[in-house]
Amino acid sequence: MSGTQLTLDLGHRPAFGRDDFLVAPCNFEAVAWMERWPDWPAHGLAVFGPPGCGKSHLLSVFAAAHAPEPVALLTADGIDPAAVPGLVEANRVVLVDDLDSLCGLAEETTLLHLHNLAREQGRFLMIAGRQPPSRLKLALPDLSSRLNALPAVGIGAPDDEVLSSLMIKLFADRQLEVGAEVVEFLVKRLDRSFAAIGAAVAALDAASLAARRRVTVPLARQYTLSRLAGEAQP
Repeated sequence: MSGTQLTLDLGHRPAFGRDDFLVAPCNFEAVAWMERWPDWPAHGLAVFGPPGCGKSHLLSVFAAAHAPEPVALLTADGIDPAAVPGLVEANRVVLVDDLDSLCGLAEETTLLHLHNLAREQGRFLMIAGRQPPSRLKLALPDLSSRLNALPAVGIGAPDDEVLSSLMIKLFADRQLEVGAEVVEFLVKRLDRSFAAIGAAVAALDAASLAARRRVTVPLARQYTLSRLAGEAQP
């Protein structure tokens, strides 16, 4: 039998509970807005921030925290135009994630219809994307003006403490225990973004499983060196 270890990717369970959400200065304002609902000054809210900053997690926490309040959670490119009237009627809050996935006039028209119905029927609309509505390149002026009228709150860049806490959480989601020295090593060398932390944890999980070894500083060093080598390729 070959000595090569086959990697069986059994997946992992992301922890999306309220206790798993890391409240920090970079997201404190967004969390405060969530906790003020339904006492918002408007019928909707826009949340924006870089990839992996916790926007989707925050929407999931909001939906779970208000159960059994009827709340719908969907992506901007996954809204069925025919289902919009029933969707608005059945839910007090409609959460629309990944606003950046809007890619055409038909999808923008559907979102505009959803927005207008929610406002007319006294429902709430929360949208999330990488950029604030004012920076989105939308084809429909009516949609642009309506989204721009919503209060907008950003999730900012994380500091070392937040990145470290996020890394520990993501490793724990995958049932991996790592030492503080590994976390410190990686945080000092990775891009200062939530996306970079997520990619590193996923890659080290796979490498650890394939090599049948714990996630250690030497393994983390291999990852950072291979990543740098990949970036240097033309």
